[in-house]
Amino acid sequence: MIGVTFVCLGNICRSPMAEAVFRRLVDEEGLSSSFSVSSFATSYCEEGNPVYPPVRRLLEENGYNFSHRAQVLTLADVKNAQYILVMDAMNLRDVVRMTGGNYGEKIFMLGSFGEGGDIADPYYSRDFARTYREILAACKGLLNFLKERHAEAIAYDRRH
Repeated sequence: MIGVTFVCLGNICRSPMAEAVFRRLVDEEGLSSSFSVSSFATSYCEEGNPVYPPVRRLLEENGYNFSHRAQVLTLADVKNAQYILVMDAMNLRDVVRMTGGNYGEKIFMLGSFGEGGDIADPYYSRDFARTYREILAACKGLLNFLKERHAEAIAYDRRH
């Protein structure tokens, strides 16, 4: 199973949105048995809180049925995932600091699979639709990358 973990500051906007979007893309391709998908925060500021209401509404309007409570990334979560996708440079610094500079081979900027750069934080920008578009494009690119990189394992999962 390919472990994909999305990370943002509070785990109430971008990372749960990416988790929901990526899960749907995986399900639509019939690949759910090949992927484990999760999301976490780098900060304790929102721990235990549900998805931010405007994000929840946007997801519902786009047909996502998604329940989530914010949780904080631990070193064990990093060790257990094959891919850690951070939303911006600050998240990247936080994860690198937490890991002591280890595990760099599995930490990626999610935006690098889309249009590049940081994924805008809608908590501050208030542009939830823009963030959704950025995440959707990046998650599609990520899935294509992972399907190529893990073609043999995915083919095996489909047969069994």
